[in-house]
Amino acid sequence: MARAAFASGLDPAQTAFLFGEGGNRVALDGDAAVVSAKGGIASWLDLPEAPDPKGLRPKRRYRTVWISDVHLGTRGCNADMLVSFLRSVETETLYLVGDIIDGWRLKKGWYWPDAHNEVLRRILKMAHRGTRVVFICGNHDEMLRPYAGLTFGGVELLLDAIHTTADGRRLLVVHGDAFDAIVLYHRWLAFLGDKAYELMLRVNTTFNAVRRRMHLPYWSLSAYLKKRVKNAVQFITRYEEAVAHAAAERGVDGVVCGHIHSAEIRQFGAITYYNDGDWVESCTALVEDFAGQMSIIDWLAELKKNAAENFVDKAPVAHEAMPTGVPA
Repeated sequence: MARAAFASGLDPAQTAFLFGEGGNRVALDGDAAVVSAKGGIASWLDLPEAPDPKGLRPKRRYRTVWISDVHLGTRGCNADMLVSFLRSVETETLYLVGDIIDGWRLKKGWYWPDAHNEVLRRILKMAHRGTRVVFICGNHDEMLRPYAGLTFGGVELLLDAIHTTADGRRLLVVHGDAFDAIVLYHRWLAFLGDKAYELMLRVNTTFNAVRRRMHLPYWSLSAYLKKRVKNAVQFITRYEEAVAHAAAERGVDGVVCGHIHSAEIRQFGAITYYNDGDWVESCTALVEDFAGQMSIIDWLAELKKNAAENFVDKAPVAHEAMPTGVPA
């Protein structure tokens, strides 16, 4: 598909996202993304990167990794933390389970710092080096849904997928907005809720800027409130039940979704419900090892653990005190 044909169905904000604004624009031609006048995507992906942070552990290998709700294009996106996570893992398959790009926000105003480019670069680099990358469209990046079934830059674009685990279980992979009655039946309420959520994230961003100045770690106000507000807890429970019920009707063994920014593994009868969380509030991912075992990675907790271990490693060694001749 030529670039002009691809762009014709998009509004200016969507086209700006896909092709950039001025300078080095990314163009989508057929199945390959190229950087104009820069020798193609391969040379862009092979540009030197910043060195890995000191103390970074050897890469962990997984059969499958799921991430969702990155919300690139918003100030709430923790892009730097996601890049550090992606640099720490190797995986055969990477599922991007929707809301990777926040088209709703980009339509209202352009916000795209270098860190957000780095996320896309890291994902495309993984695809370039042999990782199967599957992009499941969400509601915030719904502008890509008309192109489901196509592949761009080595990234498969789908509405949903069936994943077979190493131990033979079949999992439905879907963003999950179809199970949210507000989004499905009352779209204007979804946009209203998005506005309130955006305001809360702005407060969260300012709050954490102050914490950084005080040398305190990141802490999510929105995640804290979500776990403690009764109505939010009840909604999450009903949502999980609805998703599990739909998975049972599809005849699968489990379901992987995102959408509600709440990482979880739960059993509903014969159906295992997995939610990979988000990279706005909690910074979590879902992973599968080579035996088919699934687990949630809390990247904030991992970073804190690594920092604590590095601090202990660098601490001075305590030596036995020399006798002073002074009675104790």
